[in-house]
Amino acid sequence: MLDGVNVALGVSGSIAAVKTVELAHELRRQGAEVRAVMTGAARGIVHPWSLEFATDRPAVTEITGSVEHVELCGYDGWADVLLLAPSTANTIGKVASAVDDTPVTTCATTALGADVPVVVAPAMHAPMYDHPGVLEAIETLESWGVDFVDPRLEEGKAKIATEEAIVVDVARAAGDRPLDGDHVVVTSGATSESIDPVRVISNRASGRTGRAVARACYARGADVTLVHDGPEVPYADVRPVESAAEMLEAVQSVADDADALVSAAAIGDYTVDAAPEKIRSGQDLTLDLEPTPKLIDEVRSEHLDLAIVGFKVESSGDDDAMVAQARETLERAGLAFVVANDASVMGEDTTRVLVVRPETVQKHRGSKSKIGGLLADELAAELRGNGDDDGD
Repeated sequence: MLDGVNVALGVSGSIAAVKTVELAHELRRQGAEVRAVMTGAARGIVHPWSLEFATDRPAVTEITGSVEHVELCGYDGWADVLLLAPSTANTIGKVASAVDDTPVTTCATTALGADVPVVVAPAMHAPMYDHPGVLEAIETLESWGVDFVDPRLEEGKAKIATEEAIVVDVARAAGDRPLDGDHVVVTSGATSESIDPVRVISNRASGRTGRAVARACYARGADVTLVHDGPEVPYADVRPVESAAEMLEAVQSVADDADALVSAAAIGDYTVDAAPEKIRSGQDLTLDLEPTPKLIDEVRSEHLDLAIVGFKVESSGDDDAMVAQARETLERAGLAFVVANDASVMGEDTTRVLVVRPETVQKHRGSKSKIGGLLADELAAELRGNGDDDGD
């Protein structure tokens, strides 16, 4: 997600500074190069050697004649993005007032003057976060284009955001944002149909690919709505659903304002009238299954101009069969393209997909995170009228 991105990591004197070693590791795991800058208060919580170990580079602890702030964040500086994590109320107020009395605030002033993207992850006690002056400073910085990663409000504290939330916002700030201004709806994971209050009919889909697509679309600038039976995520407005009917209803409720729908969910093909009480075990049982509506067909019938990406899962393992089924779906519902894959990848960390258009087939293999990025790029090209249809 952050391949080739240089991140200057500014660490302030919040107790959340203890988390920056792992944050630096995660930024690097996602492909970034990281250099740390520390305030004096931060050095009282985390030793500079810890961040040197985590980044494989010495931490900047003072501004010297080498003008580290300019070398890092000035015009043509090293950093592609300045990440202040954690950022205290003190640091936020100083940056908003151009007060440069620490290496971190000096780098921030330099970055803002040089138009280097700045991302801030606040961490402080909740009363400090609610102080009118702090809120005013945040509003000022946001008006200057600074991106804030909202803290987690728990136990009377505005705790630093999760690593996932910080990483994806850094990617969004540092990237080109080809989906900027677009609203993308993504469905993900399995649906479940109730048999009784305890039992359901479902499938083995994990939702990893759909979540990866949603995350990648957000990183490329989109506003994302994620419709799934899964957890809240920091990169999307989540609409929780369980059944196929609930998923269709949720998608229809947001489709009017959408620019694209990525239907990555493994939606159940059949439903059943659920028993009002638990069915007792030990008896022969026959279920009368009824087909569920096809989500992409229902949405297409009401939104003729909406860009829709379909997914098609087959169990044959034969590429030609997958392409044939994908093209049937492509033509039936007028889709932008269809992503075909084999059922054997359900629940796995890696996948192999075929991106099928009327005249072309593109084959991709890799982690589901990587495939999510590729599909987000394909969608961006489609929305901009640059979809690839030039050959296998």
